[in-house]
Amino acid sequence: MGSYQRTDGAIAALTPEQHYVTQQSGTERPGTGAYLHNKEAGIYVDIVSGEPLFASSDKYESGCGWPSFTKPIEPANVAELQDPSLGVMRTEVRSTHGDSHLGHVFDDGPRDRGGLRYCINSAALRFVPRADMAAQGYGDYLDQVEDIA
Repeated sequence: MGSYQRTDGAIAALTPEQHYVTQQSGTERPGTGAYLHNKEAGIYVDIVSGEPLFASSDKYESGCGWPSFTKPIEPANVAELQDPSLGVMRTEVRSTHGDSHLGHVFDDGPRDRGGLRYCINSAALRFVPRADMAAQGYGDYLDQVEDIA
C-alpha cells in the first residue's frame, strides 16, 4: 500500500472542473462525467492523492447521472460527513488523505449489495485499468477487481 497525501503540485495540476469539484465541493453536471459509462475493469482513485476509493466490480448503473458504487474498495480512505448545504441533511463523501470532495452517499442502492449508492463525480477520480494496477502500486487490490472478459 502506498502513502497518499494532498500536495500543492497535485492541486495545481487539476483542471478547472476538477478543482471546482474536489476543492470547492462542487458537482459536475449530471450525465457529463468521463467515467459514467466506463465498463473497464480496474479501480478509481482520488485525483488529488491517488488513494484507492472504488472498484469497477462495485460500480453499477443507478440512472442518477453520476458514477455509482455500492461500497468503497478501502473504507478507511472514504470519510462520510453530514452536509446540510441544500437545506436537507445529506451525507457527503470525501477522500480521507486528499480531503477531496467526491460526492454523496445515499441509502437507495441495490438491496442485495448492501443498499448504498455512492454517487461520485468523475472529476474527483482517476481510473486505473486492471492491467496497470500492479505497475502503479495498486497490486494489493487486484483480487477485488474482476478480470477483463
